[in-house]
Amino acid sequence: MRARLGVIWRRYDIALVSSAIFIFILLVTILASVIAPYDPMARNIKNRFAPPSRENVFGTDQLGRDVFSRVIHGGRPILSASVSAVVCALAAGTAIGVAGGYLGGPLDTALMRLMDVMLSFPSILLAILIVATLGVGLLNVTVAIGFSMAPVFARLVRSIVITLVHEEYVSAARSLGASDYHIILKHILPNMMPPIFVQASAMLAVAIGAASALNFIGLGVEPGTPDWGMMVAEGQRLIFDAAHVPLFPGLVITITVLSVNYMGDGLRDHLDPKLRGQGL
Repeated sequence: MRARLGVIWRRYDIALVSSAIFIFILLVTILASVIAPYDPMARNIKNRFAPPSRENVFGTDQLGRDVFSRVIHGGRPILSASVSAVVCALAAGTAIGVAGGYLGGPLDTALMRLMDVMLSFPSILLAILIVATLGVGLLNVTVAIGFSMAPVFARLVRSIVITLVHEEYVSAARSLGASDYHIILKHILPNMMPPIFVQASAMLAVAIGAASALNFIGLGVEPGTPDWGMMVAEGQRLIFDAAHVPLFPGLVITITVLSVNYMGDGLRDHLDPKLRGQGL
């Protein structure tokens, strides 16, 4: 057992450490109200621009607010919007991809041309366009990011479904009189989950970056709300006078995105049938 654990650690060391970091960030964000030493909205003008110290671990900002408390609370809007956007994009993209790949014909052509049009726009620009149309707000940011990522899932799912519908077990189920609903639910969906999970982990990192960017330019949360992107935007002009104000939220965004990326790489290596079992 110890030897097996050692092999697993050597193969997935970066992925395991990244997973632990991301889980830690999630837990800290969820328990922010308990962990944060101060109210993230409380102002203390007399203590503005205080450097990192024992009382204020990350220092204070231009209004004397504790940066550490704001960073802890600032993950909530970013992570909630990102996870929700990926879930929505996954659901919509899967439905579109399955419909196009399984049914084929004119429906497949129409759906894929629509996905091509959406993919022709850079995702962040498409998200900005959607938020500008719907209006400012975290819910609209979630919708915009999910909408911009749906074509990626749709294309991937369609390519997998086209391969799976020609498999022998699908043909056997069809010859036994199984309905399309039964075939899709029992044979198609379960066998396409591994690559979908890998893609979802990759898109989560993209969603975190996009949500941070949209909040940075003021299209997400209300000004003053604890949010990593908004905090970087508020502190960017202070980079030479109080570098700690934008530094720590920017550093947390970077660490979060990197941890999700490396976690996704480890998940891909584990679920890839060509790599699974090598050395294990």
